[in-house]
Amino acid sequence: MNDDSRLVYSTEQGMMDKPMQKQRRPAKKQRNNVASAIRNPNKAGVRVHRESKGRGGKCVSIITGLTLDAEGLKVLLKKLKSQLGTGGAIKGDCIEIQGDKREALLPLLEREGHAAKVSGG
Repeated sequence: MNDDSRLVYSTEQGMMDKPMQKQRRPAKKQRNNVASAIRNPNKAGVRVHRESKGRGGKCVSIITGLTLDAEGLKVLLKKLKSQLGTGGAIKGDCIEIQGDKREALLPLLEREGHAAKVSGG
């Protein structure tokens, strides 16, 4: 066998002359929270967008850019869930409402004093 050739299959056991080295894949970049991706949150304002990745095809409406503390987010979430008749949760600084409720959320957020816009497609 030639020194430049590479062994594809062998019935022999044990170490071969040149053991294959494991090739390392570059580490995947972790995606940061959507709210932290906004460079200037004061300029961006409150955004409502839809997301369905990692949820088994089910979509949720995500509200980002709110400048409320944890207690204020809980109160707002409870009001929105009761008025829409859906479930929801707080994830970090974002509020998640089950289902595609973007258009229904805009007037509700306006009544609460938050000027919101729909973002995404």
